[in-house]
Amino acid sequence: MPRFFVSPEQVKSGRIAIAGPDVRHISRVLRMDAGDIITVLDGNGKAYEARIEKVTKEKVWCEVLEQGQAGGEPPIRVTLVQGISKGEKMDLVVQKGTEIGATAIIPVMCRRSVVKLSSKKAAERRDRWQRIAVEAAKQCRRSVVPRVATPTTWREALDDIPEGAMSLMPYEGETERNMRDVLHLMNPPSETIIFIGPEGGIHPEEFEQAQRKGVIPVTLGPRILRTETAGLTALTLVLYQWGDLGGALNGNKDCGLQYAGVQG
Repeated sequence: MPRFFVSPEQVKSGRIAIAGPDVRHISRVLRMDAGDIITVLDGNGKAYEARIEKVTKEKVWCEVLEQGQAGGEPPIRVTLVQGISKGEKMDLVVQKGTEIGATAIIPVMCRRSVVKLSSKKAAERRDRWQRIAVEAAKQCRRSVVPRVATPTTWREALDDIPEGAMSLMPYEGETERNMRDVLHLMNPPSETIIFIGPEGGIHPEEFEQAQRKGVIPVTLGPRILRTETAGLTALTLVLYQWGDLGGALNGNKDCGLQYAGVQG
């Protein structure tokens, strides 16, 4: 069943008004019309089974048939604070980060960032990245669209760390404290923040600022990863260990797999 996102205010008194690019997609691409059934999500976890009542050039009007919680979201919140990279790398981070399960993505401008954005460009990029997040959320059947923040500075991102959140920072200069040990030895927090530097890496001053804020530097292994790879790798590791990535088994229940061994 086709899925579409709307804002909560577009759902009123058992009716839903879908606007924007989805109108053309519904009417021209999918060729749906009155009587067809679709799934509508409000981006905050609620799902609606709805019947199309009327299609116009500006809106698709629907009647709510059933309402419930969509589910399918990770049990912990993980925010990816990503140093802005050049080209289409940030598009990739937003798209794949959404698929993996990021709760929010905060693009940051760092001392060694190659990309420099004016206020106008920053707002335009943010709108583009948010659209990418919406499309990725549709594709991977998420019930919540990650929030993509307007690009900010490294210092401002550090100042906005929520109280009680655990903050991790993959850093090429860290050689002893590895990500695996941190995830295995610590209890899962309700929220995790991952800080990733840009192409040029994290500046020593930024490293010191992060440490003063309690951010834990970790190594992802012996290989130096590109900025767009490091963020997605760290996000995957956190949601594998503390979240639902990879699926969950009930206790030691047989999962139907058999392993071939060497017989002596």
